[in-house]
Amino acid sequence: MPDLVTPTPVVHLSFLTAVEELVAEGRTGDGSMLKRWMDLFSDRWHTAEGFAEFVAYLDADALPDSERPTGHVPQSTWWLVDGGEYLGRISVRHELTEWLREYGGHIGYEVRPTARRRGHATQMLRDVLPHAHALGIDSALLTCDEDNVASARVIEAAGGVLQDRRGIKLRYWVPTAPGGPAADVEAARSAPSHQ
Repeated sequence: MPDLVTPTPVVHLSFLTAVEELVAEGRTGDGSMLKRWMDLFSDRWHTAEGFAEFVAYLDADALPDSERPTGHVPQSTWWLVDGGEYLGRISVRHELTEWLREYGGHIGYEVRPTARRRGHATQMLRDVLPHAHALGIDSALLTCDEDNVASARVIEAAGGVLQDRRGIKLRYWVPTAPGGPAADVEAARSAPSHQ
């Protein structure tokens, strides 16, 4: 069974192949995490040293005092790997800006195209919820496009409760504690935007 791990050089070559798959699929639009990573590291992440810098950058992104673009918040990233194969990534934003509260949410994930439809997104979300809880997030906001049926199913399988739709985005609250009560989700709906 694949493991959710912090970013690791072990999957270097597989990660680069996954990036090629995602680029071919058009996943590098403005604002995407992949575009940000590519802008910062694609000129050197093909080398062992450059990839190690990239992994260190992802680790540092979780620290509150790390440099980051305006409007970005600390976030922790994990990768789903099976031996030396990179399957996908999931990130937990430690807090919400107004934009994240409306559209982005606490948690974002992506599975490489050749690894989809095998339950990897469901596993990543299930496995990351205790980490989100440890960060002080009792109920996590997740969003997906209204036509992304697969992602909506992943969120609902994790206990996601649909709050509303804003534009094309469906907004769900997911309890992060095992068996977290629906009351926690209801409370999170009215929580201030810093959480």
